[in-house]
Amino acid sequence: MTAPHSKPTFHQSQLEQGGAVLAPMAGFSDAPFRLLCREYGAAWAVTEMVSSMGVVMNGKKSFEIGEPYSGEPNLVIQLFGSDPQIMAEAGAKLYEEFKPVALDINMGCPVPKIVKNGGGACLLQTPDLAHDLIQALDKAVPVPVSAKIRLGWDKYNAIEVAKALESGGAASVALHGRTRAQAYTGQADWDKIEEVSSQLSIPLIGSGDVISKAMFDERKHKAKGIMIGRGAIGRPWIFQEVLGGQSLEIPEIVRLAYRHSLLNVEWYGEHTGMRQMRGVLPHYFKGFAGANRVRQQITQVSSLDDVRRLLNEIFPDVNLEDVTMGAAFEGHHAASLDGHAARNN
Repeated sequence: MTAPHSKPTFHQSQLEQGGAVLAPMAGFSDAPFRLLCREYGAAWAVTEMVSSMGVVMNGKKSFEIGEPYSGEPNLVIQLFGSDPQIMAEAGAKLYEEFKPVALDINMGCPVPKIVKNGGGACLLQTPDLAHDLIQALDKAVPVPVSAKIRLGWDKYNAIEVAKALESGGAASVALHGRTRAQAYTGQADWDKIEEVSSQLSIPLIGSGDVISKAMFDERKHKAKGIMIGRGAIGRPWIFQEVLGGQSLEIPEIVRLAYRHSLLNVEWYGEHTGMRQMRGVLPHYFKGFAGANRVRQQITQVSSLDDVRRLLNEIFPDVNLEDVTMGAAFEGHHAASLDGHAARNN
């Protein structure tokens, strides 16, 4: 058994630099969004969850979800599954392929299609299996491992689960302040997050309902760090705000929304990239003049030209001509397709 804390203390060292982390979110925390959040100060950004079985079976989609953008710093890949041997094999393959600085296991997702197969929040009911999963992954890779959990399945047992993870070799634990039964209803219980944190010798990162600097400041003493999820959707600059920086002015928001669209098209191709952005772009446009008009029409866009025309029409004084993706994404799409084809031959 790998002794806890025997690997490099990535989580601790990064948390000391600010303590705001992008949470893993299916459908949102992909490479384009991770890039933006890191640029605005996220200590690290966790990928969308990757199927451990999918990786073992060499599934193209599983590798695509875990893939970093060029030069991505501090890549943390999140896996889900319920078989320790499969988890270990998947972790080893992802480490060999992408060299992440850490790996994480999802033990908090409440979605039925995940829990019905024993993964996600289902693992909160079996602390021994949670221990075995983290231990197997820890033994399989040379980098720190962690897990994201909830307060419990339908009752509070997060201390038991977190201690089982710690004894299995977890370098940190992230805790969402709701049970699986609550899903995303009610309010996250940060007093219980603080209680769990006090029982561990490894860093505990709290999660739930942090959507502003005021909320961040109110809760930051209750855990070693804070994960921001839904509060960052359409507002990746929230990491800059919680660390004491400025918010964005309207022209900057409009340009950032367009840049996010450029990144998505380069990463996924125009058809898939723009279809996905229909669910993302409305989050950028809230609470300022012209925002409602954008929200009413942005879900109909199918191309970058559509986005540019709409934004130019509603915000004619905002210059989009010099908005660029940045070097990390230049030429990605074709290279990515070639890489996936080679892997599956």
